[in-house]
Amino acid sequence: MSKSTLPLPSMTALAPAAARQALAKLAPRTLIRSPVIFATAVVALMVTLMGLRDLALSVPGAGVAVQIAAWLWAAVLIANFAESLAEGRGRARADSLRATKSETMVRVLPAPDSPHEAAMQVSSASLKQGQIVLVAAGDIIPADAEVIQGVASVDESAITGESAPVIRESGGDFSSVTGGTRIVSDWLVLRVTAEPGRSFLDRMIALVEGAERGRTPNEIALNILLAGLTLIFLFVVVTLEPFAVYSGTSIPVVFLAALFVTLIPTTIGGLLSAIGIAGMDRLARANVVAKSGRAVEAAGDVDVLLLDKTGTITFGNRMADALIPAQGVSPAALARAALGASRADETPEGKSIVEIARKQPGAAEGLVAVAEAIPFSAQTRLSGADLTDGTQLRKGSVDAILRHTGAALDASLAASVDQIARSGGTPLLVSEGPRILGAVHLKDIIKPGVRERFAELRAMGIRTVMITGDNPLTAAAIAAEAGVDDFLAEATPENKLELIRAEQAKGQLVAMCGDGSNDAPALAQADVGVAMNSGTSAAKEAANLIDLDSDPTKLIEVVLVGKQLLISRGALTTFSIANDVAKYFAILPALFIAAYPGLAVLNVMGLESAQSAILSAVIFNALVILALIPLALRGVKYAPASAAALLRRNLTRYGLGGLIVPFIGIKAIDMAVTALGLA
Repeated sequence: MSKSTLPLPSMTALAPAAARQALAKLAPRTLIRSPVIFATAVVALMVTLMGLRDLALSVPGAGVAVQIAAWLWAAVLIANFAESLAEGRGRARADSLRATKSETMVRVLPAPDSPHEAAMQVSSASLKQGQIVLVAAGDIIPADAEVIQGVASVDESAITGESAPVIRESGGDFSSVTGGTRIVSDWLVLRVTAEPGRSFLDRMIALVEGAERGRTPNEIALNILLAGLTLIFLFVVVTLEPFAVYSGTSIPVVFLAALFVTLIPTTIGGLLSAIGIAGMDRLARANVVAKSGRAVEAAGDVDVLLLDKTGTITFGNRMADALIPAQGVSPAALARAALGASRADETPEGKSIVEIARKQPGAAEGLVAVAEAIPFSAQTRLSGADLTDGTQLRKGSVDAILRHTGAALDASLAASVDQIARSGGTPLLVSEGPRILGAVHLKDIIKPGVRERFAELRAMGIRTVMITGDNPLTAAAIAAEAGVDDFLAEATPENKLELIRAEQAKGQLVAMCGDGSNDAPALAQADVGVAMNSGTSAAKEAANLIDLDSDPTKLIEVVLVGKQLLISRGALTTFSIANDVAKYFAILPALFIAAYPGLAVLNVMGLESAQSAILSAVIFNALVILALIPLALRGVKYAPASAAALLRRNLTRYGLGGLIVPFIGIKAIDMAVTALGLA
């Protein structure tokens, strides 16, 4: 199945709007959400006023003060620009979703069993929760709803990007439809489940736009750390002036203010929000909608993944896997009878039998027309067709066909039927009149690529557990084929909750993938609940992540984004703090060299003067935030490794790099500032 890509604007395309938004974010109530950047803005305002005063009074060095003020404001604007760029991607995705919404005329039925001719035309904007709507081929589904009658193909590409239509039908776990999608074939009677303005699509738009994005615990904790470091450096800078006076010199207030900004962790403070927003945006680009940033972070630390079997690991319906003829029956004869008995069967199982029968050479030769189709019923537990030549073809459960024909299974076929049952499959028998021709092996079909992706999860240290209502024998067979680490058979909603709580009691972070109403309690209890978009409304309401592609292996992307988010924050925090340490030891000798000439030996960069040192440090401080924006939006690449190995990599690459880069950068800027006569 191909995916119709939703175009994502580049950073260049988003830059003009992000620049305008960066100016709007100068409002104090917006800035105060980031203590470090708020402190930088306050200092920038103070230095601006002092610089303008000095210019008006023609005080020597006023030009340097104005330049310092300009670069301090640049640091604030660059931090706002980074956040605006990240938000801009979310708004672009939201705009593409909003384009699928439109007001149309829809047919409303008085009651679920009303004839279709009784439908009344009303505006989709006036629909209310609980109303019954009729939609047919070509119609746009006007609101989130549950299918109560009919089976139809639905094009969900506007929401998921998936080009192939999906089947939606009443009952089971595939009865939920989303407003804005389109009926491709047949018809459906729907019960509206969402009030106007509260649909899944409306909430998706708000979520990806970032309107409802709250600060995560990790962000809050990091903001507290940054605020603490800011206070520590404020104390350090305030004490420098008394020390300078004691030494017989003085440091201008403008220099102290600028030094304060260069020492506080402005790099991570300016990029912290952008990292979080970009993480949620990367999920949105993978067609996963995150209801909270907390869920994205938790995904990075998941230890156990629980997956519902039906519709998650396997396709929602059992499919024909093999045709097994009885003794004396040719494969072509069995395939022809199975094909004839299933031609009028519109169920997924029936269609799969037709598909596998047609692959048998000679099966389609000499087919006789159907005189009467025999539908499946719970009482007879069989279905089939009466042909125009009087032949009766039936397929059904073993007991039903034995009762219908009055025949007995030959030893070979009986052994095959027993083997199918023991392997976790479902045997169906096919008969022609009183004669049993053979068996059809129905089995749960594992979704493509599942086994390989579970192996990747195992390499990340995540244990996978399949949950199913099947008996232990069937569950064991499917678990082995899918490659999960463990399984829970004959599971009830209560069993799922007990398992999740037991794992959480051990200190494990649990993720749950599901799509049915009976998965809703477990999805709500799990630390990370991932609902399939093809599932029920109850499942999507309970989960905190929704996979629009309904692909259980998508959790790999979710985990990777979560780990990228945590690693990116850690890496850039390490870089920022190392930067501060380096700047402190790079600038301090230049400030005190006049009072203490012996400090010249520590001026390893050979900075020209205190003025050029401070100005160069402020310029470097702003430019390094700008340089790191692409990394914050892209995220630090994750590769499976131990915590110790990741820590070593962070300290080596970002810690050591954070110590070295300021010495090189500040020296290069100092040379340029001196050459241009700016200080």
